[in-house]
Amino acid sequence: MKRIIPALILFFSFCNLNAQVVGENHSNFTKADTLRGSLRPERTGFDVQKYHLKLKVEPENKFISGSNTISFKVIAELPVMQLDLFKNMQIDSIMHRGKELSYEREYNAVFIKFDEPLQKGISDSIQFYYHGNPVVAKNAPWDGGFVWDKDEDSNPWIGVAVQGTGASLWYPNKDHQSDEPEEARLDIAVPNGLMNVSNGRLIGEKDLGNGFTEWSWKVVNPINNYNIMLNIGNYVHFSDEYRDLTLDYYVLPYNLEKAKVHFTEVKDMMACFYKKMGPYPFVEDGFKLIETPYLGMEHQSAVAYGNQYRKGYLGRDLSGTGIGLKFDFIIIHESGHEWYGNSITAKDIADMWIHEGFTSYTEAIYTECRWGKKESLQYIKGIRRNISNQRKIIGDYGVNAEGSSDMYYKGSNLLNMIRSIYDNDELWWKTLRDYTETFKHRTITTEDTEEFFDMATEVDLKPVFDQYLRHASLPVLQLRQADDQILYRWKADVLSFKMPVDVFIDEEEIRLNATSEWQSYETGEELDELKVNDLEFYIETEIVP
Repeated sequence: MKRIIPALILFFSFCNLNAQVVGENHSNFTKADTLRGSLRPERTGFDVQKYHLKLKVEPENKFISGSNTISFKVIAELPVMQLDLFKNMQIDSIMHRGKELSYEREYNAVFIKFDEPLQKGISDSIQFYYHGNPVVAKNAPWDGGFVWDKDEDSNPWIGVAVQGTGASLWYPNKDHQSDEPEEARLDIAVPNGLMNVSNGRLIGEKDLGNGFTEWSWKVVNPINNYNIMLNIGNYVHFSDEYRDLTLDYYVLPYNLEKAKVHFTEVKDMMACFYKKMGPYPFVEDGFKLIETPYLGMEHQSAVAYGNQYRKGYLGRDLSGTGIGLKFDFIIIHESGHEWYGNSITAKDIADMWIHEGFTSYTEAIYTECRWGKKESLQYIKGIRRNISNQRKIIGDYGVNAEGSSDMYYKGSNLLNMIRSIYDNDELWWKTLRDYTETFKHRTITTEDTEEFFDMATEVDLKPVFDQYLRHASLPVLQLRQADDQILYRWKADVLSFKMPVDVFIDEEEIRLNATSEWQSYETGEELDELKVNDLEFYIETEIVP
């Protein structure tokens, strides 16, 4: 325990790692943004229960066709339903109880009119038939779309990455994070000789007799729209297991032996995450790594892997400490999303720090499990070089807009600092495990997260969350020498900001319960002897006269 001084006495510019940042440097929102990001009766009147995609993929033409059967419960009388599908995709028909429905399109929204309003409490479904050439990604996963590539043997190699851009880029759905289907099925037909790998469990393979084979996959857990995925290639498969969890790997044939060695890190990762964060949240659907023609993405139970079997982030260390070269960044980060982002999901994309801040912190968790807390803290400090502190972490609500990409490493540094504020590692890890269990398979808000971690400690964390999430700048610890005293206070955007901070004075670690009012600490030492514990606290300091 640290020595605590009673309050009465003392009183990089970094681009997104693996997803499309929507709304970055964008504030002039349009009606299209509102249609995509807001919740109106046409959306809130029904709760999606299941998506059943049945598609044919033609690589030579970069073309897809088929249907999505959408099962739902009616929450409130529903005369009109809004679904979403990018306007470049053509609608063939929308069927309900054997009858074709009329619809109107506005931007990427589709407004479907029922002959008679659907009544509250019923369960129903529609069949949505469509086709087209989906948007092609220019630089996946940083922009959304299909990746139509070829492997080294000239076989088609296809993937999709649409987080932020929207799953409606390639299939019709209720494209809002607040509503996840309880299950999903994907029947994906691809040219003979190729395999499609999707989320969940493989339940069938069928030669259609027309040069195509249909691969059927089933998901039995709630799943984000952007996580529903296809991966097409000349894949070979091998497997392993950790406890009761199946570990399946789909890679290109010429990388098989390399992958068998490289992917052994997954079991070390699972051992760490089970201990620190709780059990894998989708055991029924298994865990997969799938080699993809783009860097990576956290597709639930079907994690996209494109780090070229290298340590670090494509062989680079994002922390600049050398520690980041001890593990495969994509394996650890994208798999961490199974807990944070896939199991626990932000209701609005404005709160995406709930995904990315916590998942970036899993990199430090894994480092601590493997190489100790000291190296973990050094790694967390090192990744601060990727933080800009130019825009707030939380985005604008209701317009499908994320906040700053600082959500990654400013978010993880915030969590590390809260752990230090707790000053009790047993309590910290229990709270983190309780958080993952309490909100398992749920959609939540920033306020849910703030309240949960605040309730676990006597320290008021509300001003801390408020400053780091809703303001761009860091709080500044102002310091002043006054004879044999050191004076200190916070300067921050949050009114009456307060937060404890640990400092070293003459090599003794001391907790200052600093507020926005000047306080004093009696010491015979000079001000230059005071050092902030900057491995655990991410702040700025200022010497004032």
